[in-house]
Formats: sequence, C-alpha cells, structure tokens
Amino acid sequence: MRIGPVIVGGGAPVSIQTMAKADPSDVERIVRQLAQARRAGCDIARVAVPDLAAARSIGRIRERAGLPIVADVHFDYRLAVEAARCGADGLRVNPGNLGGPRAVEAVADAARKAGIPIRVGVNAGSLPKAGGRPPAATVDAMVRAALDMIRQFERCGFADLKVSLKAFDARLTIEANRAFARSSDRAMHLGLTEAGPPLSGAVRSAAALAPLLLQGIGDTVRISLSGPPAEEVRAARTLLSCLGLRRGGAVVSCPTCGRTSVALMPIARRVERFIERNGIDRVVAVMGCEVNGPGEARAADLGIAFGPRGRGLLFEKGSVAESAPNAELERLLLRRLRDTAEADHG
Repeated sequence: MRIGPVIVGGGAPVSIQTMAKADPSDVERIVRQLAQARRAGCDIARVAVPDLAAARSIGRIRERAGLPIVADVHFDYRLAVEAARCGADGLRVNPGNLGGPRAVEAVADAARKAGIPIRVGVNAGSLPKAGGRPPAATVDAMVRAALDMIRQFERCGFADLKVSLKAFDARLTIEANRAFARSSDRAMHLGLTEAGPPLSGAVRSAAALAPLLLQGIGDTVRISLSGPPAEEVRAARTLLSCLGLRRGGAVVSCPTCGRTSVALMPIARRVERFIERNGIDRVVAVMGCEVNGPGEARAADLGIAFGPRGRGLLFEKGSVAESAPNAELERLLLRRLRDTAEADHG
C-alpha cells in the first residue's frame, strides 16, 4: 500500500502520522503546523474534512505542506468523494457513521478512480449501532465493526484498505488490535482515540502501542496528544526509536541529584533540540556527575560528563576526546555535533 510516496506495510518501516489541529478554513495555519511536523519527522498527516470547503482545500494543503494528506471524514460520505477528487492521498472513514451500502459504494468508487487507499477507522466511542443503539465498547464489537466494513468494501471490488481499532483504554486497544491481527492480514494503523495531555498521553500511548509493535503488529502510528502536531511526532519517533523500529538520535541524560554541579536539564533540552533540527542520528550523553557520567558518555556516540571540581570530559566513540572546564563542555559538544551533521548531509 502507498499513501502518496510512503510505503505502508509489506516490511516497510513503521511510519509516523499526526493530524492538523486548526480550523479547516485556516489553510495557512494548517500548512505551518504540518511543515513543523514534517521537520520533526512526520511521514503522513491527516486533515479533518467537516465540509465541502475543507474537502476542496486538500490539494492546496498537500502541495504546500510537503506531506501526504489523508482526508478524515465522518457523517457525510460525499465529503470523502470530494476529497478524493481534490487530491487527497488517502481517506479515513468511520464504520460508525459513514452510512449504508450506497455510501460505501460511492467512497470505494471515488478512491478507485483517484488511486488512493482507505483506512477503516474503528473508534470504541462511535461503533455502528445495533438495533438502533450503540453497542458496548468491547473487543468483539470493535473487531466485528472492522471486518464488516472490510467486507462491504470488498463487495464493491475495493481492497486497498488499512484498519485501525482505537480506544482511550490502553488494555482494550491492545486486545482489540491483537484480536483483529489474528483475523486479518490487513495493514494496521495504531493509536489511542485520545491519549490526553503531553506527559500522561505519551505514557498511556507507549503502554498501549509498545506491546503491539514488539509483537509485529502495526504499520503506522499516531500518538494522539492534546498538543501541537510536532509534539505528537516527537513522541512517536521517540517510541519507535526506543523499540529499535526506527533510526533516530537520542539524548541520554541523568535525572540529576545533589552531586550535579551544573544546570543540566536546560543543557540536555538544548542538545535534544539541536539533534532534532539537524536530523542527527546519534546517541548523545549529557551526564551531570562522576558516578555514572563517564560510563554512559563513553557508551554513547558522543557525550559529556561534568566533573565535581569545575572540569569535565568530552567523549567520542568510547574515548576521551577532550578535557575542559564544565562551562565549555556544551559548546564543545555542539561543535562536534555540527561537524557530524555536516558530514552526514554532505
């Protein structure tokens, strides 16, 4: 499957998604958000399409943001049809509110003509009604909703489908995705419906997604945070890097204690931002004292260990590269990282 130029599934690296968080009529703000997300490492972006004007802006957003754009459609299948016509790289529809057979057939036909895939996005909070009432959010109900809509699209001769099964509850999300993966070999997008504020949301998402990813389940991910799209991307990138599923730079920094003789936390944040902005694929240690500092810095690609008497060490590839005053170590590290970035990018 392809979403724009991004290959999804079939052994391709797990891709990172986010979603624009602005009024769909504010194209300029959406483009700015998604450009920031792209620089942070985003592969695919989703844009809400609540009306025809939003559907018709998809092409402009796609051209300017530099990312494949998936149109997120609920309640009115005609918006999916228009978004496909206007340049969307993919469609996301909800089995709980897309409509009946006519809607499915129209969306399938539009996607086929545009040559784009569809994501069947099952949410625990908006499952298809049974007997006029919403069913309880259970594993069986979520899997049944996904499989039923897949069959509807297949009956229309459309099979370029990806699936997601999301809930706020981490355990329900894990169990639903495992159950679906046992029933189908469709490409799968992972995430929670709404993880929460940045800290708790990132932790909750990691708790839900890591077991699935380590089991080989999941082809794309989104960390759904109450925060900017770029923040979602950073969280997803960090998770995938920690699991060894994507390459990427990382900062190893100590939690600090009474032995720390410098303001280590802002230094670590500045180093992390530098790595991100420059696309540096290295492990960098920023350590505050002599207990674990030299050992962790020596194990990293590059590292600094601040010393107790005003002097510390700069390490490179396991060896001491320089001894310098603590006040100079950050500058020396950033200079080495700048050289690294220039060498990596030619």
